Amino acid sequence: MKKFLGYIAAAATFSLLAACGSDDHPPEPPKPVSILATAQATPDLSSLVAAVQFASDNNDLVNLLGAAGTLTVFAPTNAAFDKLAVTLTGNKNAKAADILVPDNKALVKAVLQYHVLTSVVKAADIPLGKAISPAAGGIFKIELENSRPTITDGRNRKSIITKTDILASNGVVHLIDTVLLPADKTIVATAGALAGFTSLSDALKFASNDGDLVALLSGTGPFTVFAPTNAAFDALAKELTGSSTATAKDILVPDKKALVRSVLQYHVLAARVLKADIVPNTAINTALAGKSFTIQASAAAVTITDGRNRIANIVDTDVLTSNGVIHVIDKVILPAL
Repeated sequence: MKKFLGYIAAAATFSLLAACGSDDHPPEPPKPVSILATAQATPDLSSLVAAVQFASDNNDLVNLLGAAGTLTVFAPTNAAFDKLAVTLTGNKNAKAADILVPDNKALVKAVLQYHVLTSVVKAADIPLGKAISPAAGGIFKIELENSRPTITDGRNRKSIITKTDILASNGVVHLIDTVLLPADKTIVATAGALAGFTSLSDALKFASNDGDLVALLSGTGPFTVFAPTNAAFDALAKELTGSSTATAKDILVPDKKALVRSVLQYHVLAARVLKADIVPNTAINTALAGKSFTIQASAAAVTITDGRNRIANIVDTDVLTSNGVIHVIDKVILPAL
């Protein structure tokens, strides 16, 4: 009887343990924490956390990334901040801490704000090739390059998105390998700094009335400029003068000022139009000249047909500036007579 009761007790114990086991559930995954807390828990984002704390005024950036909200943050890694420190200081041994100094506070704050969107944008929702506007203003764009999502910032520098869709309670984080910098040059300043565009700069100055064209394209915008190269201006000079040795300076003469002015105005749109925004085979109205041209796109090339049925190739696109975008063309386009 004792032995039988022992069996009963053992069976009861086993049943109790089995019952307890049947009620067990896999542990729930941890709930997402804020973007700030996520960064604080990620060793490779310690420089970002230090920069946010350094650049905050009365904890404004700290509170932004720590409070409830719907944000997207492109988060540079520690190596990205070290790379920026080398760029800004000129010291190849510089580290992130070397740029967190009082003189740089305004710059660091503007740079950090340039990495924040005020809506949640997961990787699958990124509008490839389109202008993306951060909270602080300006734009950047994201495209697939060699199958990797790559950001072009306002200074036309590249940053690869190395990890996407890190979920937080107040948004989402994407890791990037280079700190993004907002544009610091207008269309005029950018063209002046690009090799091969001195003729465009000279023509803008020459054709301006009291500097109006230069002032316009140095203003707020946004604008789109189809920018002919020096070789394109030299070719136009040969076309207009009939001389095989003519160069751009040969058409920057007083009796051609009105023509040059109208031609330059024909290259300007009163909106920012990136390559991804172009609608092929549709008339595009120029802002200043009041005349149109069309753009054709194929797998081989993107071309412009101007008002005189001449063809120009768009050889480079989406050069970003603080007040618009530049597309490079290999022929000066001409409005209809």
